[in-house]
Amino acid sequence: MALLFYLAGLVAIVASLKVITQKNTVHALLYLVVSLLAVAVCFYLMGAPFAAGLEVIVYAGAILILFVFAIMMFGLKQDETRYAPQNQGLSIWLGPCLLAVLLLIEILVSLDNADIQQQLSSSVVTSKQVGILLYGPYLLAVEIASFLLLAGLVAGYHFAKPDNQRGHL
Repeated sequence: MALLFYLAGLVAIVASLKVITQKNTVHALLYLVVSLLAVAVCFYLMGAPFAAGLEVIVYAGAILILFVFAIMMFGLKQDETRYAPQNQGLSIWLGPCLLAVLLLIEILVSLDNADIQQQLSSSVVTSKQVGILLYGPYLLAVEIASFLLLAGLVAGYHFAKPDNQRGHL
């Protein structure tokens, strides 16, 4: 089971490095999806299926949709045309698809192996335990993180507006 965990961690690291080094923002988002899915696999293999499900639903789903809307709102089309790949074929999808297939194989192996399932079921972190921690001792940290996200959203909107629409304070 440790080998599967380290393999998922390696996929997350490789995909994260590809996010940083990609010149095309949409391709970077594809690698970000793979990176977040790899982190979800790591959570699952650590015995936290609730956190893995939240990772997929919240981050790989909702947050990535928010990033796509931000790309559309900020008008990054200039970036897309400048760094457009030479070939528009299926080779663009090769990297993210290979990493995603590797994660799929990992999940299928872990679901099929009875020993791994027994180890995972013995150390499951329930949603009640997560809720008690989030709204107990870590309540202030959760609220501070939400205010930071709101401040980032307001600042991003402010910087995305054209100069003639910005108000001077």
